[in-house]
Amino acid sequence: MSTEKLGLDYANGRIGRIFCKIFFPTLLGMIFNAMLTIIDGIFVGRGVGPEGIASVNIVAPLFMITTGIGLMFGIGTSVAAGISLASKDYARTNASVSSAFIFSTCLIILLILPAIISPDAILSLLGSSPALHYHTYGYLRFLLPGLIPLMWQSIGMMVIRLDGSPKYAMMCNIIPSLLNIVLDWWMVFPLDMGVRGAALATSISCIVGGLMALLYFRRSYVIRFTRHITGFFSYVAMQMRIGSAAFVTEVAMSIMMFTGNYEFMHLYGEDGVAAFSIACYLFPLIFMINNAVAQSAQPIMSYNFGAGADLRVRKALRVSVIVALICGFIASFSISIFAEGIVSLFISPKCEAGRLATAGLPVFAIAAIFFAINIAFIGYYQSIKRASIALLLTLLRGVILLIPLFLILPRLFSSWGVWAAIPAAEMLTLAITLAIFLTTSRRSPRKY
Repeated sequence: MSTEKLGLDYANGRIGRIFCKIFFPTLLGMIFNAMLTIIDGIFVGRGVGPEGIASVNIVAPLFMITTGIGLMFGIGTSVAAGISLASKDYARTNASVSSAFIFSTCLIILLILPAIISPDAILSLLGSSPALHYHTYGYLRFLLPGLIPLMWQSIGMMVIRLDGSPKYAMMCNIIPSLLNIVLDWWMVFPLDMGVRGAALATSISCIVGGLMALLYFRRSYVIRFTRHITGFFSYVAMQMRIGSAAFVTEVAMSIMMFTGNYEFMHLYGEDGVAAFSIACYLFPLIFMINNAVAQSAQPIMSYNFGAGADLRVRKALRVSVIVALICGFIASFSISIFAEGIVSLFISPKCEAGRLATAGLPVFAIAAIFFAINIAFIGYYQSIKRASIALLLTLLRGVILLIPLFLILPRLFSSWGVWAAIPAAEMLTLAITLAIFLTTSRRSPRKY
């Protein structure tokens, strides 16, 4: 069976051309997905006020952990399936994909049960204050139904791209995003449901996206669901090991928001959390753009790694790093120059929260440049099954370096230190990333 049956010729096609065929639909879909989050914040900020976007930011880590599980299994099964496809082992490919959907669904059910049984305890753990409890409780309650299909969508899009249908994967992002925007406006303003309406709109759009991803496999090129799975837990273990960095990336963003919420609350109160929330609404856009770069290179690298074509793997890495660097500079420059205008989309830049955000966003924006390159290298190490390196880099940028910097920098630089924690963590991680890569650059990917 030829590689063309997949829809893309990973083995023989020009790397740059294949990358572009995947990247532009992926980028468009990712931008729509990120804009969904931003527009959600704009509607909540305009319809409810600073306390509304602060409340959404409190609950957001739960949403991001779910996305992280989806990305972990999506990347894990996409890499494993890509290697299996290179050796034309289609039964193993289908078993790997099926096991990912089954196990992750069970895992998400276990995750949301505590939030259903004891929502007040979960909200307290997430850092909700009494002043925000009404909004955080409502947002959590209406968000929960969308978490399982959100995970299906996250896994499905990765596998659909590998199967050679990046445009369909794009539609799995765009259609739910457009639906969410319409429902957001309708439920927040005409129906006056506040943050509850925003959460319900998100859940409905996630259900649509998840069902679209599942329905794709009825007409896919090669990859299908199967009931014949031998070695179920071995597939799951491999997927979790390969995709662990993707999960930790989302957990790290949750930790970033969690730690930042506490630090901004300590320094500036609810206005500080509202200001930081605007940066947190922008971060998914930065992440999605650069994740589009990494995800576009991933099927090319994993397939050719499985085929033993190490030179093609390195060419794909070079393309992804160059594109990531361009995207990082554009994002950093845009946020810095248009900081006040960005803030005005959410809240008045003249209120206390608005003034804090306008002053802090240019500092925060520096992170985009370093983050872009870090994500490109993390995607590379995942694609060649060097999960331990990818995990180390993810932990460095999102936990090991970030938490101490969040605690130390505000004490050293009271006016801007808290905003500099994320850029500083990304910059230090990039230095370590380059050191690791340069020390192994003379070796073949499968020799280190």
